[in-house]
Amino acid sequence: MKYKNLGATGLRVSRVCLGMMSFGNDSERPWVLDEGAAEPIVKAAVDGGINFFDTADTYSGGASEVATGRLLPKFLSRDEVVVATKVFMPMTAGENGAGLSRKHILSGIDASLRRLNMDYVDLYQIHRWDGRTPIEETMGALHDVVQAGKARYIGASSMFAWQFAKAQHTAERNGWTRFVSMQNHYNLIYREEEREMIPQCIDQGVGVIPWSPLARGVLAGNRLRGGEKRTTRSETDDFTDYLYAQPTDFDVVERVAEVAAGRAVPPAQVALAWLLQRPGVTAPIAGATKLGHLEDALAAEELTLSDEEISKLEEPYVPHPVLGHF
Repeated sequence: MKYKNLGATGLRVSRVCLGMMSFGNDSERPWVLDEGAAEPIVKAAVDGGINFFDTADTYSGGASEVATGRLLPKFLSRDEVVVATKVFMPMTAGENGAGLSRKHILSGIDASLRRLNMDYVDLYQIHRWDGRTPIEETMGALHDVVQAGKARYIGASSMFAWQFAKAQHTAERNGWTRFVSMQNHYNLIYREEEREMIPQCIDQGVGVIPWSPLARGVLAGNRLRGGEKRTTRSETDDFTDYLYAQPTDFDVVERVAEVAAGRAVPPAQVALAWLLQRPGVTAPIAGATKLGHLEDALAAEELTLSDEEISKLEEPYVPHPVLGHF
């Protein structure tokens, strides 16, 4: 496993981040693993050199954070592990149970730390943009979280590039903590982030840690052009239907399978290897519900695609509307 600084910070993270969304006891999502089933995957990740783990307060209503806090100490000390979580989504009833107000951020970090059983998180991220809250209020509250020692760094997730620039400018103007990372929607099927967000991140020294690097399994072959769905998740994850419904998406899927066959490796390895070779990308956030998924992610980190293979993979792409910001 290779390691890289997260953006312009000194924080060293593995080139693959394990997404913890798939773990948590008693989840309503049928594809989520309980802690017992997740433990071998987390152990294999650590054995493979992964030190970077991403979760969010909203995943399985907090159960993912609980699982993360219970599983990681079995294999890594707190100083060895890099833990990221997020705030924004509804977590309690009422008008103030969601968003990026000072009230919700300060209560959200405390609730996340209780579930994680940790004194701090390494990376505290805003899950989405909050159009109802002044960005000055949000950035001020996040700065206070860092000043209080409850987060070492802050990051953002899917939004428009102008919004990200506005947030960074607000922080800089006031002497507050700036975002060090952008967790955006980016994979071979959805490449709209190449237009503005990724060039901005490269220019400003912001680490890029894409979510859905395998398009929620579509690039790994969990569904076919004709509509067949091959996994429990593909059968029950409506968000996938929203994100990847363009018929030309399967031209890309089939091209990935073609390149993978030429390499005699699974398609997932090729799709992740492509992302790892993209400019600006620090660490894709790879989910896993089977050991094989984790093994593919580790193998992808060692797979180098040729310029010819990259061109072949990128050729079928057709532009998309903006997807994943809301």
